[in-house]
Amino acid sequence: MNDFFRFDTDEERRALFIRARKVALSAIQQYDIEWDNIRFIQLSDTITYKIETSTDYHYLLRIHSDRLSKEEIRSELLLLQALNKSKDLKVPEGIANRDGIYVLEIETEMGYRRPYVTMMRWVEGEKATGDFTDSHAYHMGVLISRLHEAAKDFNPPSDFVRPVWGVENFKRELAKLERYHERFLSGEAWKLYQDAAEKVVSQLTIMMRPSEHTYGLIHADLHTDNMVFNDNQPSPIDFGRCGYGYYLYDMAGTLLELWPKHRWMLIQGYESIRKLEADYTRNLECFFIMILIKNYCHHASDPRETASLIEEQKYAQAYIREYLNGNPFLFQVIEPVIPA
Repeated sequence: MNDFFRFDTDEERRALFIRARKVALSAIQQYDIEWDNIRFIQLSDTITYKIETSTDYHYLLRIHSDRLSKEEIRSELLLLQALNKSKDLKVPEGIANRDGIYVLEIETEMGYRRPYVTMMRWVEGEKATGDFTDSHAYHMGVLISRLHEAAKDFNPPSDFVRPVWGVENFKRELAKLERYHERFLSGEAWKLYQDAAEKVVSQLTIMMRPSEHTYGLIHADLHTDNMVFNDNQPSPIDFGRCGYGYYLYDMAGTLLELWPKHRWMLIQGYESIRKLEADYTRNLECFFIMILIKNYCHHASDPRETASLIEEQKYAQAYIREYLNGNPFLFQVIEPVIPA
């Protein structure tokens, strides 16, 4: 039986999109939704479509890969349901079909596994375009802090299952990068990455003991494309990777895309609600490098992204070198280097 998300070649990718649209149209029929248009959004860990209606309410249909089990998907929806009870948060929320089912299993072409499908309420807002303002950065910090506070108050049931974002997950991701690194890294650069990964693992192993204040349920993929804005106020979307990890890990994913000044503004926003540990910077820089490397683990297998991965190395390797040399870099402007 083939994975539904099979797209190693361009031909398989085209076939996947044909299968996916048929699955999406079949799934829509099981909901009490009067829809006008279905619009493809992207292929990532899920295949997503915006379901547009003639009302003020729209929906997000997700076709899930085999990466997560039905129990893990259901657990994500439980967390979102709890987060939506917070008056300070607006997050996507799953809706049931007409039979009260939240995670559907939809028939597809013979020879392929039936994918799971979920429907979510669409969170209105605009993606940030151009440079972020001080206000954007500050309110992103406030958002992340509120998200962690609300997640901390969630009491998961005994059958709640979500991934753990720590050392073991990082090692699995590195195994993928080991297979594909030659597409964009020289032998010398790969050694640089290996040394940085070894230091990250060592630092994570001796890091502060997890506590209620430092560790819990996190978004785990909180880059800026997973936020939408209304009047500078951000809302988080795409909780497909939510799981257990350090709260600093969540912050690092956002900081990776900001200039040093705005990293500081984000932290100020975060600490307006939740105070960080006094020596947080060293650990936050560890997670910064961890996520930087994991991003390349995720994208290295796609040959269409090779050119951009090569272009980014003058910045990525500059940060990695500073990290390996023990130099603080989070709030410094780091000049690009000639890649190894």
